[in-house]
Amino acid sequence: MGGYKHIEALIARYIASRYRCAVEIGVGANTAVARALADAGLEVRCTDIRAISPAAGIACACDDVFCPALDLYRGADLLYAIRPGVEMVPPMIALARRCGADLLVYHLGNEIYHHGGEIIDCGVVLHRYVRGQNPSKRVA
Repeated sequence: MGGYKHIEALIARYIASRYRCAVEIGVGANTAVARALADAGLEVRCTDIRAISPAAGIACACDDVFCPALDLYRGADLLYAIRPGVEMVPPMIALARRCGADLLVYHLGNEIYHHGGEIIDCGVVLHRYVRGQNPSKRVA
């Protein structure tokens, strides 16, 4: 397996082994990670600033991370984003802190925010910018 689908499979495997409830921020049209998480038994929600085509079994909502509707994120132990614009990271950090959730980001290329957070190598490099307080099945 190569390319983006391989990246998404590695991200999904890492998340599924550590979390119970995840919200993907800025999902766009690519629900591959969210689908894999839902198939693994996680509660999954997706948000995007544009209207999202619903994916079977996955709650999707239109939301702006710069002015988020907190109810969409409450109860999640993980907020994550795949290839978000770097300008989205500060409001995602603030949102994760408010919700008591971890924040994982897979960046486009070498684009990172500030110091890059905690580096997690799960076959691809993830950046954990926030370690939350919500209980989960986190191992590390």
